[in-house]
Amino acid sequence: MVLSTGYNKTRTAVFISGTGSNLKSLIKFSKTSISPISINFVISNNSKAKGLNYAKIYKIKKKVFSFKNKKKSEIKLLSILKKNNINMICLAGFMKILSKNFIKKFKGKILNIHPSLLPKYKGLNTHLRVLNNKEKYSGCTVHFVNARLDSGKVILQKKVKISKNETEASLAKKILAQEHKLYPKAILKVFNL
Repeated sequence: MVLSTGYNKTRTAVFISGTGSNLKSLIKFSKTSISPISINFVISNNSKAKGLNYAKIYKIKKKVFSFKNKKKSEIKLLSILKKNNINMICLAGFMKILSKNFIKKFKGKILNIHPSLLPKYKGLNTHLRVLNNKEKYSGCTVHFVNARLDSGKVILQKKVKISKNETEASLAKKILAQEHKLYPKAILKVFNL
C-alpha cells in the first residue's frame, strides 16, 4: 500500500490517551528525511493526557474529545480530520474503541501499537497477564485496525525476553522502549520503503 511518494508526506493524526511517549517518538521520526508521514494533528479522549504537551511543544494542532457520546464525537472527529486533510491515523495508547463506521472511513489507514505478541493477550492488563501465565517472551505488535479489538493484520512484531525477576513495571518499560523503534519501522513497511 503506497499512500504517498516523493516530498508529499502523508498527513497523519496520532490518537493518544496518556503520556504520549509513542507520539513523541513518531513526531521525531516524522521529522526525518526518510519518514513518509508528517504529524499534523493530535487527538485525545483525555484532556489531562500528558502527551498533549508534545503537540504544544512541536506546534501541532490538537483536539480533545470526551467520547461520552461516541457517535457525536466520531462525527465531529471525522469532519475535523477531513478539514485537515488527514489521510492516516496512528493509535498510540488510545484507550477508546473506534466504531466500525469510523474504521471503514479510514480502511487500511489506521495503525495501532499493542504491547504484546498478538494474537496473544489482546485488550488490557497485558503485562500482568503475560507474567501470570509465566511466558518466556512478550513483545509488541504494530497492526492495521479493523472492527475487532486488536485483531487486524499484523505489520511487524518485536519479541522481548522476560527475565527471572520481571515485574509488570519493568516489563512495560522494556517493551515500551521497543515500541518506539518498532512503530517507525512498521510505518516504513506500510509504505513499502
